[in-house]
Amino acid sequence: MNLSTETFGAVMVIHTPEELGEDQADNVRAFLESRDRKKLIVDLDGTESIDSAGLESLLDTQDVLRDQGGDLRIATTNYANRKILEVTRLDSMLEVFDSVIDAVKSYA
Repeated sequence: MNLSTETFGAVMVIHTPEELGEDQADNVRAFLESRDRKKLIVDLDGTESIDSAGLESLLDTQDVLRDQGGDLRIATTNYANRKILEVTRLDSMLEVFDSVIDAVKSYA
């Protein structure tokens, strides 16, 4: 899987696919974990649906990155995605930002 990325110094922003579900979760996780940078931001603005497998892939990636001295942060203005993160209480396990720029600045 090849996802769109942007690089801001040591921070890489990954734009997730339209669907982040069981069919894509393993590929997205593998893509995230294979990056040479360990400070990642997942931009969920383009993602229209997320299921439990997609959420689990984000948490698994965060664990791997933290073991390597890195971290994973989320950026989204999408109301539905924010609500999913809130209802599942993942917003207390993952740092969630309103914009990619705010998330990038948080690494400073």
